[in-house]
Amino acid sequence: MNPTEIDPSLTSGVIPSHTHTSDGTAEHSHDEAGNSMFGFIIFLLSESVIFLSFFAGYIVYKTTTADWLPTGVTGLEIKEPAINTVVLVSSSFVIYIAERYLHVNNLWGFRAFWLLTMAMGSYFLYGQAVEWSSLPFGFTDGVFGGTFYLLTGFHGLHVLTGVLLQLIMLGRSFIPGNYDNGEFGVAATSLFWHFVDVIWIILFVLIYIWQ
Repeated sequence: MNPTEIDPSLTSGVIPSHTHTSDGTAEHSHDEAGNSMFGFIIFLLSESVIFLSFFAGYIVYKTTTADWLPTGVTGLEIKEPAINTVVLVSSSFVIYIAERYLHVNNLWGFRAFWLLTMAMGSYFLYGQAVEWSSLPFGFTDGVFGGTFYLLTGFHGLHVLTGVLLQLIMLGRSFIPGNYDNGEFGVAATSLFWHFVDVIWIILFVLIYIWQ
């Protein structure tokens, strides 16, 4: 082409092909993230079914078992579990703030509140470990002992999983441009964390309030 000639694409109104490619890639990434989130929601629904079956079993056993509590046990201490509950539920608000910071591309704000969420989740696990170590009954001490450790342990495993996922997402935030084309990992981890919090609220009511 002669240096003085003008590229026809600049005056014809036709968008250069590389722009189409860029838009197509972005649209594909968006669709892929949407499909991934749908699949993740299905996963959470399946997890909900498992927890609901545990809840139903707990209610049935509690209302039909004559000697529900182990010998010598009159009830559970509620103070420390209540503090743990406040910490875990509050972490849902903290992780939401972290997401807001990421949406406005404030990575350091995201990291600070994301790390705080991890700390709160870790505190919850620590508090649960302390409670377990001080309980006067074990997994094999009656129906209550078995169901108590099964429910709190299964939930605790989910909390640990959530903290590990948060650690991965925090690490990925230090990769330049990692969140430029979407934040599915962060959104999915946050949704999982909210799920874990809701499950714990139900557990707290069933185990500690309804004694």
